[in-house]
Amino acid sequence: MSHRQDIDLIFKEWPYQPGVISARLVPAEDGRDVMQMRIELGLLQMETAGRPDGRRPGGAETYLDYLKTQVLEQGDSFELTDQDCMEIDREFLQFYHRRICCLVLRNFRRAVEDADHTLALMDFVARWSTDQEWTLSHEQYRPFVLFHRAQAAALAELKESGPEAAMEEITRSLEQIRQAYVKLDAEEQLAQDELVNQLVQLKESMRNEYSVGRTLAEQLADAIAAEQYELAARLRDEIAHRQRKHPHV
Repeated sequence: MSHRQDIDLIFKEWPYQPGVISARLVPAEDGRDVMQMRIELGLLQMETAGRPDGRRPGGAETYLDYLKTQVLEQGDSFELTDQDCMEIDREFLQFYHRRICCLVLRNFRRAVEDADHTLALMDFVARWSTDQEWTLSHEQYRPFVLFHRAQAAALAELKESGPEAAMEEITRSLEQIRQAYVKLDAEEQLAQDELVNQLVQLKESMRNEYSVGRTLAEQLADAIAAEQYELAARLRDEIAHRQRKHPHV
């Protein structure tokens, strides 16, 4: 007897909802969990760790890792080929799909790791690409990736370390986004960026909900502005102590 090859039953049990990111974890036949995302004409299935498609390009965990080994072997003579560029674009898309699924499934640390991978891939492209237009096609999304990372990291910190750590994560992320806009020579767009405004609102909602006053990072900024350098030194020591105690902070 032949096995059914259509997925009509899945579509009927899990209908597509326009404008909604629908994701779930399901067990595969071998017992591992896989991540699925419903899309309009079907579904995407991804591994929960490593490269989302489960492949090991050149024996490496990701294509970025493979490219790094090529740089080590070839040194400054390394050049990106057209095939490399195509594979980089494929990896960008795969990690984007899994990142947004992780946010929906509240797997925040995985979302942070996937965002970090994408940012590292952008850094690699910026370093080795000779096609500035192609590089910019990735760099223009850096604030968006940083926004996703900020959301995920803040919500992870809220659960693991408390609201102040979460708020400080947002503060750091907002500065990283500002720097990204500066690099794009588009700092004037920062004030109108809806994603930036969402992060500011998230931070203030945490401040109000948990009755948090000025965070250590905010106190440090105030002390530096007021030229209270002894206080600033003590605050830096306290921040460093907290980061050693909670490495994610």
